[in-house]
Amino acid sequence: SKPEGRCSVPPPVLLPCPVIRLLPLVALLFAVGCGPDLAAPSDREVEARVADAEARLAASAGGQLVAQAIEAHGGLAAWYRTGPLRYRYTYTRLDSLGEPAGDALDTRQLVDTWSARAVHTLAADPSVSFGWTGAEAWVRPAGADVPTNPRFWALTPYYFVSMPFVFADPGVTLTLADRDSLEGRPVDVVHATFAAGTGDAPDDYYHLLLDPETHRVRGLRYVVSYAAFNPDGGHTPETLMIYDGAQTVGGVTIQEGFRSFLSATGQPKARGTVTEVAPAPETPDATFGTPADAEVQPEL
Repeated sequence: SKPEGRCSVPPPVLLPCPVIRLLPLVALLFAVGCGPDLAAPSDREVEARVADAEARLAASAGGQLVAQAIEAHGGLAAWYRTGPLRYRYTYTRLDSLGEPAGDALDTRQLVDTWSARAVHTLAADPSVSFGWTGAEAWVRPAGADVPTNPRFWALTPYYFVSMPFVFADPGVTLTLADRDSLEGRPVDVVHATFAAGTGDAPDDYYHLLLDPETHRVRGLRYVVSYAAFNPDGGHTPETLMIYDGAQTVGGVTIQEGFRSFLSATGQPKARGTVTEVAPAPETPDATFGTPADAEVQPEL
């Protein structure tokens, strides 16, 4: 749950599609897969990043399980080649009895899976949007009432939707843990921690819960150490998030929704859905910049 995502690649690596090579345009589009002004990466960039990730994952038992999970969800190359992804993410907080506690946080999102950038539009009011450029958070129009912390929420849904692919990022340490159970069925467990300086909350941790037969993600246990929510240090109580359903778009499989609970007590916390999922490979790179009439949010 990182406003900078968990993409820990340093800024010089997080580039839009590279300068076009001296090839006829039609041949270039087929050979490289994107134009110079698109957010989607080239095939060459994808191949290089995938090779680096595969080598890193192969180096540990936990990484090897995550690599299996990534393949079970369609593969890292397919994830990146899909380009930016659109979806509607509806998050409903629940009271202790499991009933809705207030209005849902409901946004339509356009997310750059390559460089961890995002644009949200409020489902209830499409004239209001917010996002993260990779360097700053913004709200449009200036002074608009947004029902969340824009910097925190810009990439938080993306991180959960993008499991297990985001655990291939640099800066993630993956450790095989003891097998556990979830809703009466066994799960393999990989413990994920983060190197110092990885995103805005490197003290987060996750337990990735994987089906031992299909290798797909069944859920997570995690904490949030984001400083704005924990001014005295530390982190939130551990949350258990159970993934529900599966949908395959552009060759990759993600959840249809989730249920979350406080790990210690089983008390309901939230539920949500992921709908209207569609690849957006023709998205211009400039889409993820700060709009001219937006208000930049304060630094942490």
